[in-house]
Order: sequence, then structure tokens, then C-alpha cells
Amino acid sequence: MKNIYREDLLDKSDSSIYKLIIVATKRALEVAEGAPRLVDAPLNVKPTTIALMEIAQGKVRYKKAKS
Repeated sequence: MKNIYREDLLDKSDSSIYKLIIVATKRALEVAEGAPRLVDAPLNVKPTTIALMEIAQGKVRYKKAKS
């Protein structure tokens, strides 16, 4: 499995660690509840790692809610 670097993840989340954590947490919960995976990963990989892999590959992004 490929390493996931924080700098690559921050580039995908507008350089905000807080946005990154929110996106990763929400996506990890979705994966844990049975949502389809957007990346190829073995079944023994944890949902948090899958969420970070999806963010690193640009398949999941932060979308700003309208006020």
C-alpha cells in the first residue's frame, strides 16, 4: 500500500487541516456504514485509511455549504 503524505492531503483540502479532518471523518463513517469504496484497497484496510486514500486521489473533496 502506498504512503499517504500530509502535504498531498492538504493540497486537496485548501491547505486547511480542519477541512481535511472533517472530510476524512465524514467519508470514513460512510465507508464504515457500507458505502462503496472509490479506490481499490484490500478488505482489511480501515475506513479512515480508505477515506484518506480517496482524498489523496482527488475522488473526495470538501464542498463549501451555501450560507
